[in-house]
Amino acid sequence: MSGAKKRLLSGMQPSGNGRLHLGNYEGALKPWVQLQDQYEMYCFIADWHAFTTLAGTDVSIADQSRQVALDYLSAGLDPEKCAIFRQSDVPQHAELAILLGMLTPVSWLERVPTYKEKREHLENYEGGGEVGASYGLLGYPVLQAADILIYRAHAVPVGKDQAAHLELSRAIARRFNFLYNTEYFPEPDAVISEVTGVLPGLDADENGKLRKMSKSYHNAIYLSDTPDQVAERLKNAFTTPSKIRKTDAGIPEGCAVCLLRKLYDPAEYNVQWEECRNGTRGCVQSKRETTEVINTFLEPLRTKRAEYENDPAELDRILARAAEKARATAEETLRGVRQIMKIV
Repeated sequence: MSGAKKRLLSGMQPSGNGRLHLGNYEGALKPWVQLQDQYEMYCFIADWHAFTTLAGTDVSIADQSRQVALDYLSAGLDPEKCAIFRQSDVPQHAELAILLGMLTPVSWLERVPTYKEKREHLENYEGGGEVGASYGLLGYPVLQAADILIYRAHAVPVGKDQAAHLELSRAIARRFNFLYNTEYFPEPDAVISEVTGVLPGLDADENGKLRKMSKSYHNAIYLSDTPDQVAERLKNAFTTPSKIRKTDAGIPEGCAVCLLRKLYDPAEYNVQWEECRNGTRGCVQSKRETTEVINTFLEPLRTKRAEYENDPAELDRILARAAEKARATAEETLRGVRQIMKIV
């Protein structure tokens, strides 16, 4: 690829309700939009990965995948600059995962922290009565490595606390190259997001500490929320527990509403914070003003999303064109792999 842009691979699962929230935007989508001019970019929707937690349910992965695609586009990913496609539309991901799985030690997979955590929380399989992890859950990192290596990607955007997750993909690339005495797969570098901290959710844990914004905690503001939905979510958001009356002193550093105001209104948030802290402002006013700020931020995203929601055929064309490009690149990679492994 001499003289060409380096390749970057990114993706998200269509989990939960399929819709992405402000935490996803700040931690992933916003950096991706900034990177799409610098790289040959592939942004996929990891619908196969979603089955590690949704297999056997009646959830429509197809519908949720479309929601993710709409959020990608509304956030500013440009289909002329990056390929937006569904993982399942590129079967080459699966073939490479099978081949890489033959080379990956089970011990590597069993040491993955997320595998250990999910295995410990598994419930009895319905009808089976046995507790255990699926092959898909154990092999998740191999498919993840295939997602990256099938494009021979040079870079993967990750948050500051996620760089270690990429190391197994790098190790699998090194193992393939070592076993076959080749330099076929580049070891993908982590492109570290400059997001400072974790976006707070709208609630707190049993110790009164704010939790991160997450679908699983049901404490998120979604990119596709209507103005009324945003208002309702912030109406019930966590503030300083001891600030019962307007004149009570608040602690803005531990208040979900104040922290969101600081992020989305950096020029004016200090007035709200100081008045909260010295007891001259009530939480109702803070929630009302923060609602206005966030709705102003989300309005362009809602408008962009509506364009594609009202033209589903165009969304289908975007996904189809990108999948065609992705398949061509992936098949080129696989031809080389088959030759190196002497399958052909």
